[in-house]
Amino acid sequence: MTMEMKDSGSVVLTAYHPHSPARIPGMEQSFVQDIPPGHSPTSRKSLSRCRRINRMLSNESAPPAFSRSNSQASMDSTSMEDFWCEVESIKESREDGSEEAMLLEFKPADEGELEAEWLQDVGLSTLISGAEEEDGQALLSTLTRTQAAAVQKRYNTYTQTLRKKNKHTVRDVRDIFGTTDSSPTFETVPVSPVSSNGIQLPGQKPVWKSVSSKSCLDCGIDKGSPSVTEELSYEVSFSESITVLPKTQEWPKNQRFKKEDSALPKFVVRKSRFGLTEVGDLSPEDMKKIRYLSLIELTAFYDALGVELKRNRLERVRGRENGLFGVPLTVLLENDQKKVPGIKVPLIFQKLLLKLEETGLETEGILRVPGSASRVKNLRQELEAKFYEDTFDWDQVRNNDAAGLLKMFIRELPSPLFTVEYLPAFITLVEKISKIKLQLQALHLLIMLMPEANRDTAKAFLQFLKKVVANEGKNKMNLWNVSMIVAPNLFIYKGKRANQQEMQAAATTAHIVRLLIRYQDILWTVPSFLISQVRKMNEAAMNNSKRQLMFDKGVRKLLRRKTMERERPERPEGAVTFPPYLQSDIPEGVIRVYAPLHSKVSMAIQLNSQTKAKDILARFHCENSRGSSQNVRGQIQSLHEIGGNIGQHCLDPDTFMLDVYRANPQAEWVIKPKAS
Repeated sequence: MTMEMKDSGSVVLTAYHPHSPARIPGMEQSFVQDIPPGHSPTSRKSLSRCRRINRMLSNESAPPAFSRSNSQASMDSTSMEDFWCEVESIKESREDGSEEAMLLEFKPADEGELEAEWLQDVGLSTLISGAEEEDGQALLSTLTRTQAAAVQKRYNTYTQTLRKKNKHTVRDVRDIFGTTDSSPTFETVPVSPVSSNGIQLPGQKPVWKSVSSKSCLDCGIDKGSPSVTEELSYEVSFSESITVLPKTQEWPKNQRFKKEDSALPKFVVRKSRFGLTEVGDLSPEDMKKIRYLSLIELTAFYDALGVELKRNRLERVRGRENGLFGVPLTVLLENDQKKVPGIKVPLIFQKLLLKLEETGLETEGILRVPGSASRVKNLRQELEAKFYEDTFDWDQVRNNDAAGLLKMFIRELPSPLFTVEYLPAFITLVEKISKIKLQLQALHLLIMLMPEANRDTAKAFLQFLKKVVANEGKNKMNLWNVSMIVAPNLFIYKGKRANQQEMQAAATTAHIVRLLIRYQDILWTVPSFLISQVRKMNEAAMNNSKRQLMFDKGVRKLLRRKTMERERPERPEGAVTFPPYLQSDIPEGVIRVYAPLHSKVSMAIQLNSQTKAKDILARFHCENSRGSSQNVRGQIQSLHEIGGNIGQHCLDPDTFMLDVYRANPQAEWVIKPKAS
């Protein structure tokens, strides 16, 4: 089955829910005997269907694309049978009314509209509207060569289309950027490596810390893994690192995925002197800029590989406005945050994960063996009525039923967890890109593009799946088994009869899930070249603002009044934010760190080349071990970089502070709890 959406007309995709039993290898007879009387017709139908698929997969007379050795065929047919039994039971659950169908309507795109939407989505609506917005100018000033080429290509297509349609006069790029060349060009930043999480300093080369057990993200295989470990670099943009286009981009038609865990390469991401940054470590404003830059970089990356970046154009999503299932994530979180401020993952989803982690990780066939259809249906209704009243009895929920509810929650989201818009891009990264490292880089950028609610929920789900795989010895669910079962719940299927094209798509989506589970620690780390571009973007915006403010008389008066206020030595007691003027007389290489929750609220610290963020935290902890309250001592405190060329940045404990200070000398340094 192909995931490509045609532009001629709308497409209606229907999500289904599984309840009927799927066969477990070696236990087929016992399953037939244990089928509930009320569900025997559909269950036998599903079981018979799965057997036919299994015979087709393992049949020696099958076409060459599906031929293999007996042992390999046995393993692949079992995992493929798991996949299609899951799809079949999802369909049957939809048909018997256990699950509501979510209709996703897509609208066809007129010529030039896709490019216009792309420019808006990357924060460059100024190129369409003609307004001279500072944010757009700041963004353009940070682009690399390949990123600028991607923007220029889309803008050229957009302007050429408008000229053909004669809608209105289109601003020429030469008017926008003051260029005299006949072809539109964008000023780009140098391609030289930039310091991780910082700005390239004159003559400075990236310095890597010595390798230790905790100096890198290790996302390899514990057993039977390849002997060669490949290091991933975040210093240069992914698109710039593609110097030679691979000869073969697309998987051959007879290409088969290797199902063994050891087939996946082992990657490590070394910590630079700036440490590593997770998505939750940056302010929402800076993460918005990360999303802009990620879409530009993803487009440039696909362009460099000669692959088309396809996106769906979602017109309308129908979802419930209240309840638990079938409710948009943003609505769920808005309701839950009234009960638990700052929560990032819906409470019902957290509770289902907690239930399975406490009692279900060692259950044989967890996720694969379905629960009772009638029980799951009744539990769902009971949850809808009692969950927010805290009267629901979780002890009555069996593990397989909890797994069924978890998968139902994911499928019934009005918009898929990994977003309808970029589902084709997820499929393309596997079907058109053969090298796993390149697949991982594309997947990394797609994760950066996800809305915050989707990304946080997906992270919690993948962390749970990793725990399931870690208990393979008892639950008999290895990485490929889990991926095969989860894939049809994450990616939308039309429920057509299985054919060879659909089976290739089945393996494709399962491979995507496998990459998500295996390399999740890497995927939720913000690439440092994007952070560097955000810093430059913020600096450019500040410089533009300063030039504009100098012409405002009212602002000059305000500045004079503020200057007089700065001469006052008093400072409000207990203030959380600290103005930069308090650091105006601090010598070079000395920072003043504030800890508003501690008894000693500030301290001047002399930095040297070896001072780390954790050293500063340890010093404050020692100084305040007696005076701070019990609540403060029990919290995990982190050092934050605030202001200057960054909004807010929670620093890695291994960050070398002198490097960050030089990259952002105007920043303030505050110790406070890390956002959960």
